[in-house]
Amino acid sequence: MSRQAVVVDTNVVVAGLLTGNAASPVARILDGMLAAAFPFVVSEALLAEYRTVLVRPALRKLHGLTVAEVEALLTDIAQHAIVPVPMAVPVAPAAQPAPDPGDQGLRDLLAARADLLLATGDKALLADRGMQPRVVTPLSFVEAG
Repeated sequence: MSRQAVVVDTNVVVAGLLTGNAASPVARILDGMLAAAFPFVVSEALLAEYRTVLVRPALRKLHGLTVAEVEALLTDIAQHAIVPVPMAVPVAPAAQPAPDPGDQGLRDLLAARADLLLATGDKALLADRGMQPRVVTPLSFVEAG
């Protein structure tokens, strides 16, 4: 059986880049994305969000990458990703709008394919009953692998 595809929330990518522990779940997920170790899905909007966050000056001071290095990282991620074709009508539409409008893109991406999981550290998303059981912690995702 093949592994279920996942959408990786921006907070996981950022944490994976910032952690000093290569064995941490977030580092393992980021490394897995870069190595195409499991199927993962991104949208153009999610890639843009990764970029917007990773090039913030305060965050760049923490991770130490130049804008060009961030671009190279995102190119590596994108070349291994599944990018769904936007659909007029989602396969599994969300029952309600996201409580945090910033999370609507993640809901829409999950609605594009009924078989997707979302790996996130966002406590509000993890507690959102409307997104269960499709939302998992980075640790749960890594342990399920």
